[in-house]
Amino acid sequence: MKAMEKELQETVFSQLRGKEYFKGLFEEFDFPQYLEKVAEYPNLARNAYQRLFDAIAYFGKEEKEVLKEKVLHYKFFDDPFDGEDQLFGLEESLTRLAKIIEAGAHGYGQQKRILLLVGPVGSAKSTVARILRKGLEFYSRLDEGALYAPFWYVSDDDEQGKLILGKSELIANGGKKKIHKVYCPIHEQPLNLLPKAEGIRSSVLQELNRRRKGGYPIETNLEACPLCRFYFNQFLRMYEGDWQKVLQRHVGVLRVLISEKDRVGVAVIDPKDPKSQDATELTGDINYRKLAEYGAENDPRAFNFRYGAFLQANRGIFESIEILKMIREFLYEFLTASQERQVKPKGFSLIDIDTVIIGHTNAPEFLAIQADEKMEAFRDRTLQINVPYQLRLQDEIKIYERDYNPRKVRAKHVAPHTLEIGALWAILTRLEPSTKRELTLIEKLKLYDGRSISKYTQETARELKLEAKDEGLKAAISPRYLQDKLSNILVSEESPKCANFFMLVTELKDGLSLYSSLPDEADRARCRQLLETAKMELDEILKNEVQSAMIADRAALERLCANYVDHVFAYVNKEKVRDPITGEYIEPNERLMRDIEEKVEPLIPESQKDDFRNEIIRHIATLERRGKKFVWDASEKLRRALEKKLFEERKDTYKITSVVSTALSEEDKRRIDEVKARLKEYYGYCDECADATIRYVADIWSKGITRKQS
Repeated sequence: MKAMEKELQETVFSQLRGKEYFKGLFEEFDFPQYLEKVAEYPNLARNAYQRLFDAIAYFGKEEKEVLKEKVLHYKFFDDPFDGEDQLFGLEESLTRLAKIIEAGAHGYGQQKRILLLVGPVGSAKSTVARILRKGLEFYSRLDEGALYAPFWYVSDDDEQGKLILGKSELIANGGKKKIHKVYCPIHEQPLNLLPKAEGIRSSVLQELNRRRKGGYPIETNLEACPLCRFYFNQFLRMYEGDWQKVLQRHVGVLRVLISEKDRVGVAVIDPKDPKSQDATELTGDINYRKLAEYGAENDPRAFNFRYGAFLQANRGIFESIEILKMIREFLYEFLTASQERQVKPKGFSLIDIDTVIIGHTNAPEFLAIQADEKMEAFRDRTLQINVPYQLRLQDEIKIYERDYNPRKVRAKHVAPHTLEIGALWAILTRLEPSTKRELTLIEKLKLYDGRSISKYTQETARELKLEAKDEGLKAAISPRYLQDKLSNILVSEESPKCANFFMLVTELKDGLSLYSSLPDEADRARCRQLLETAKMELDEILKNEVQSAMIADRAALERLCANYVDHVFAYVNKEKVRDPITGEYIEPNERLMRDIEEKVEPLIPESQKDDFRNEIIRHIATLERRGKKFVWDASEKLRRALEKKLFEERKDTYKITSVVSTALSEEDKRRIDEVKARLKEYYGYCDECADATIRYVADIWSKGITRKQS
């Protein structure tokens, strides 16, 4: 056993960060040393907005192109801390949030506002706030994010010390002589202890700024908290006004770590029953155990400042969940806290606070206060940041891939396109039909996703977004609904080894009647109709993949592509093509070219065939200038058209449609097994979902053949 312990210590513990790292997180020094440290590293004196913005900026940013427009992407919101809350596709909202925090860091006024995240249920408002909290906690553990707070050295070796400490502290010490450390309950900026009188603080700050090299200006106009003022005044009286002795002999400074669990620099409150909601939750309450000893409610030693959320959040973030569900009287506390950066605990004058106040709410509550005249003062102190539902398919899929990937889902295989079809349907429910363009919601979805649609461009997509400014902010299918249904099929006994798209479609449809976010039956009916639209899109995807698996003959596709390009080249240049069999020169084969072009999605009409053919030739010429060769799958449009053409020529070879109707010969079984193997290799199917997909597609084709025959 001891040998195992030794091996573990040598192989694992020795590789981990050790004593020096943790020691650095809890360093202490005296007040003069802190001043020297601030002069060398001015960022130690940052306020809450400055520190939060620097935490965001620490991870960098990059430009991304969305709908042919450049947008900023802050890597902070990728959740580099544990990856559990990574945000996708909210660049516009997150950039606005980051810019507001940056403006507040420079003192332009936004630091006196409530940052209000507004959006429908499940649109990631809470996730945005959670990443801010996690990020600030992480940053405070880095050297770049270090912050410090004061504490007091109080000795019980003299009568003055005994008087300041009180009986309870001495009893706890067992009557032994000792130097006590009394920590600032709100972990305030140590520079707040510098007296303002006689220009003392301004002179010290001026000297620090004179020696400053870069960073934010070193400034603070905040008063010390009541407990620190109490100790300062007691010692000031003892030293007959010598404030320097007070700071040199009795004030220490220690590093503090932002921590929600330890109630340091982070506070999160949520609405409660109006009868039990009390302002003391925000501003602190009397410590009745100590009240009997100290005798006065306004004695700071008999008050629990850290139990007040605004004071607990000092130097960090205050978050209010569903802020507009709180009773109006409770919200009045936010007015002074935001505009004046002060709160008033019971029995005390106003206390200065330094925190970023964030609230989030759903759209209905926000619209309600817009019409409430009594909430005008509250509205005037808020900055609205819309957090809409995702409207880009590729980003919506990433939300589910984060939670339902092979690393997390081990008991079952998740069939290809299961997450995709759910995400596609969810986005369809969030889109609004255009009143200016004749296009389907599926086409609109594809445009938003950056894909090409006949007659429409990415410029069209931008115009569509401007037309529907509230798109994504109204009630629709939320990611939570989809996550609940995905969880259901993962534990379903219907298919022990695989959770597939057919199961999900059924689950989504059956659950709509109980979906409380859409109480209107008309909205639910629309969602059912859109689910059928999504299912039709799934049908096309599955048919295409089965087709591709059936004609997985790269050489044949290359020959077909080369033949098509030869005829297109001759057509564009008004030349003839040499027949490979007879050697004669013949006119370009119009039927061959149109057979392929009519299979391009979207279809190339007769009137646009010349444009398409010229585009192909220009593309080939561009590649040749770059020393590259044109290949059959270089163009997604052309690749799909070539596969469809080859499939038409070979579909009778596989007899897929007979799967659902007749017994198969050994040769037919062998060919279908080949298709199944390719589905598994190329697209990630398992035996179960590959078999189900082949049977489903065979059924579709069989019905199509039957309709044609009739």
